[in-house]
Amino acid sequence: MTPPAIRFDQVRKAYGPSIAVSGASLDIPAGQFVALVGSSGSGKSTLLKTVNRLAEPDAGRVLLAGKDVAAMALPDLRRRIGYVFQHIGLFPHIDVGRNIDIALRLAGQKPDGRVEELLDLIGLPRAFAARMPAELSGGQAQRVGVARALAAGPSIMLMDEPFGALDPVTRDSLGRAYRALHDRLGMTTIMVTHDMAEALLLADRIIVMDSGDIVADLAPAALLAGAGGDVAQALVAVPRDQAERLRALEADG
Repeated sequence: MTPPAIRFDQVRKAYGPSIAVSGASLDIPAGQFVALVGSSGSGKSTLLKTVNRLAEPDAGRVLLAGKDVAAMALPDLRRRIGYVFQHIGLFPHIDVGRNIDIALRLAGQKPDGRVEELLDLIGLPRAFAARMPAELSGGQAQRVGVARALAAGPSIMLMDEPFGALDPVTRDSLGRAYRALHDRLGMTTIMVTHDMAEALLLADRIIVMDSGDIVADLAPAALLAGAGGDVAQALVAVPRDQAERLRALEADG
């Protein structure tokens, strides 16, 4: 039987007396797009970071295709995993092309046209390879961040509030573009987001966390139908209430 792409097996992580993740167990099959949601401090970012060992569990295991990440050399592990976060952190002193291919160069590989392929993939003109990060808009910089995360050809993508700093129009456009990219490349994606509407619209499956525990694990349609418990439904209520208020405004107009 094929093991899941990612398995969290009783993962626990504490920071001093504060428990960030409490015994989380979860299987994510290859090709799935999973959203991790919950209030601030619920443990979702910590759980995400245990995959690429930016956070080391105090107990339990994280496995990739059946292999414990704790037994893998960090460079090998992180070449298998793309990571995109809110403030993408492009190196300001090198151009876009070198920002994208830096992972390949550090691994001793030649880019050999990879930058151009990735710019095509993320929907930016190839001429952008010569631009400096300061010349990019927020959405363009985040696209470059996605390209950099894809440069080494990972099968898994971790995203921590990847579109949170963008304006609503750019955020929606980039979210749709990444979802299409995920499907096209057959990626396995875990995305942390505070935006429940974003999770409902982009993900195949939504994991709701509260005080370090997984309290719901459902498809978007099930959450919208009222399943998942009080914590999950409090999150769903926000975009639902906003939509109802907008409909009321439209009717009054």
